[in-house]
Amino acid sequence: MEIQFSKYEGAGNDFVMIDNRDRWFDAEPVVVKLLCDRHFGIGADGLIMLEDDPETDSLMRYFNANGYEGSLCGNGGRCIAWFAKISGINKTHFTFRATDGLHQASIISEDENIAIVKLQMKDIGAITEQEGYTFVDSGSPHILIEVDALDALDVAKLGREIRYSPPFEKLGVNVNFMQITSDGVKLRTYERGVENETLACGTGAVAAATALLAAHSNFSSPVKIFARGGKLKVYAQKAGNGFADIWLEGPARKVFEGKINISDHEL
Repeated sequence: MEIQFSKYEGAGNDFVMIDNRDRWFDAEPVVVKLLCDRHFGIGADGLIMLEDDPETDSLMRYFNANGYEGSLCGNGGRCIAWFAKISGINKTHFTFRATDGLHQASIISEDENIAIVKLQMKDIGAITEQEGYTFVDSGSPHILIEVDALDALDVAKLGREIRYSPPFEKLGVNVNFMQITSDGVKLRTYERGVENETLACGTGAVAAATALLAAHSNFSSPVKIFARGGKLKVYAQKAGNGFADIWLEGPARKVFEGKINISDHEL
């Protein structure tokens, strides 16, 4: 079976992109996992399918690197906006449907294979403070832990221990370690589904920004997020105990496109 694909990344969060508007691709978990494999496949944090939607400009379906359909991916949402534009949906502002509902996306600027994309995120309800961490549901569930020496942490090890601890083992959780700086937040994230640290996480950036705004009155929107793979901005307005009018802004880049034949692989 030969598969036509594109490879995109947003702040280092990378994705296999498939134009599935003709519904030719069946996202079987074993196939998705192979395509995302960094040794035997293309290599990515996840796979995203662009499909038609009867009520919006497009449908976004996101699959984690483990092969299974996941919750919203913020950087993936920005990448699918740029992918849709390049694939012929000739708009700079459009609506798409994801697993958590409708989203708006705007292409702020573009230059050859890279664009700056702003993505509307879901409203956030009450931010929960637990012993040792903060919990935020920003389209995906996130734990946030404030640290002083972020660069020295073994995020893969520590994140995996928390993700597979009894409270979270069944459904999983994303684990973020954040270090507050004078001009924003340095952030590193262990992502469920990928089961490793990723270079950036869009919903994690939103979770970190809103947690910061809730706890520190000296910060205001937009919040700068410094991930290992690049810089992001989060815009958010306080609404009761939560936040509304939330937007995630950052780069989306087409890396390359190609074809892969998976017929020779044992599936």
